[in-house]
Amino acid sequence: MTESDKKAPVEEKRKKLRGKKKMLLESLKGQLGVVTTACKQAGVSRETHYKWLRTDENYKAWVMDLPELTHDFAENALLKLIGDGDPKAIIFYLKTKAKERGYVEKQEIEYMGGSATFNLIEKSVEEIKNAKDHDREERDNNKSEASGDSESS
Repeated sequence: MTESDKKAPVEEKRKKLRGKKKMLLESLKGQLGVVTTACKQAGVSRETHYKWLRTDENYKAWVMDLPELTHDFAENALLKLIGDGDPKAIIFYLKTKAKERGYVEKQEIEYMGGSATFNLIEKSVEEIKNAKDHDREERDNNKSEASGDSESS
């Protein structure tokens, strides 16, 4: 048996391995990085996938780029919905990407008066109105008591 005859089976195994890795990488891409589903589709065990992550830097680099592909996929789907006029998609986009223009999920407005200090996010408008009314009543009572004291002197 010649030296090239001995190398042939090893080279064949390498090609097969490269083919399996490529197949799994394509499956991972198609499954948006969901390992279990991609492994089943490619006929590769999860254990093998994780072994390749530990031992093959090129494989690892490609797999680590998958979240970017997934984000791009989601962003493209969102932009398509926005283009179709989907109100929920438009609102979501504006609340997350246009905050500097005032599209925010919450507004923080503080009321500080009398005995009450709180943030509008934590309280309802009715509770704030009640607190203001309570403060006004306290001021009026204090004025009445002060004027009553001055009359009795």
